[in-house]
Amino acid sequence: MSTEKSARLAFALDYPTLTEAERGAALVSPHAQVLKVGLELFVREGPPAARIGEKFGCDVFLDLKLHDIPETVERAVGSACALGVRYLTVHAAGGPRMLEAAAQRAQRENSGLTLLAISVLTSLDVADLSAIGVEATPRSQAERLGRLARGAGISGLVCSTAEVGALRASLGPEVILVTPGIRPAAASAQDDQKRTGTPAQAVQDGASLLVVGRPIRDAADPAGAAAAIAREIAEAERAVRPA
Repeated sequence: MSTEKSARLAFALDYPTLTEAERGAALVSPHAQVLKVGLELFVREGPPAARIGEKFGCDVFLDLKLHDIPETVERAVGSACALGVRYLTVHAAGGPRMLEAAAQRAQRENSGLTLLAISVLTSLDVADLSAIGVEATPRSQAERLGRLARGAGISGLVCSTAEVGALRASLGPEVILVTPGIRPAAASAQDDQKRTGTPAQAVQDGASLLVVGRPIRDAADPAGAAAAIAREIAEAERAVRPA
């Protein structure tokens, strides 16, 4: 059964080389509109990895999680704009001056780049936050950082499915909410993600973009796995669409 490309599905190209990433993208791009390029691939391959979307008719999500002094991040945002990527991540924990500098540079460049602020990594739980001096639950910390990022002019946030509903309710319909740690119901949960959820749950709770990596990459049939997730997303979209 054919499946239309899902505008909400982002496939994480967690491969060590561009050749392997292109092979994976060729299988999955008929079902996913967004290809996410992370640190492993970008550090090895550089700008050519960020241009992979041109070959497959997809948007590129450059997931570099920038966190540095304001000027350094601002200049990096300018470089990302020159690469033509659609999304770029920065850490909300970098603070208001860093976030404002990033947002202002993206606005000046006017390249269509959407900045996404990382709230709380999906690998962290309350014990991990406590270990780094944050005496808050992941949800309350995500909400705090979400308000900070939005106040600084950042258009979107990255959060787990456990927080997306609360952030949608508190920040309104305009904010772009991106959820990594997406795991189909039948997928194994034996990995380093601690706060995960299903595609249907994420859509129902208000996620704008769902990031899926290992459940597609490591499947025996990656194209089939991506098609199944795209169908689950489409079914959830129909369920929440106003009558």
